[in-house]
Amino acid sequence: METKKASILVPVDGSESAERSFDKAVKIAMTENAHIDVLSVIDTRQFLGEMQDTLITGDTVYQMTQDSEKYLKSLKEWAHDNLGFDDIDYHIRYGSPKAIISYDFIKDHHNDLIIMGATGLNAVERMLMGSVTEYVNQHALADVLIVRTDIDNNPIKPGKDNR
Repeated sequence: METKKASILVPVDGSESAERSFDKAVKIAMTENAHIDVLSVIDTRQFLGEMQDTLITGDTVYQMTQDSEKYLKSLKEWAHDNLGFDDIDYHIRYGSPKAIISYDFIKDHHNDLIIMGATGLNAVERMLMGSVTEYVNQHALADVLIVRTDIDNNPIKPGKDNR
């Protein structure tokens, strides 16, 4: 009987913290012979409001999707070029990052571990609604590793390239 290969989910948002989490996930995946699913969630809630029909156009959604795909491809290329790691699939989802990361994606892809940064890009959302990391840590259907160090286990220094 063949055993299931371990699978790691790495949600990313373009922040330095997310990129360090991706680096750490690749290092762990290489050691443990695991697969990585890297995920970008386009938070559609930011487009809702009294004028929701006029706040966002199809062109805007298309551009955001293109930007996310370009970013995810660059992460995959970095892992290949710098660490020789290729067992990565990337995904884009639309909706609430908290729900998608904690439940929906894991139900679909059966990830064993979520590796994510301690903080993301959106400070306003953290103040108003609580951080995505905090929510995922408390509610996820898989184990969660919150990354606070770079690939060599040194503390992440804000604003510096820790790669």
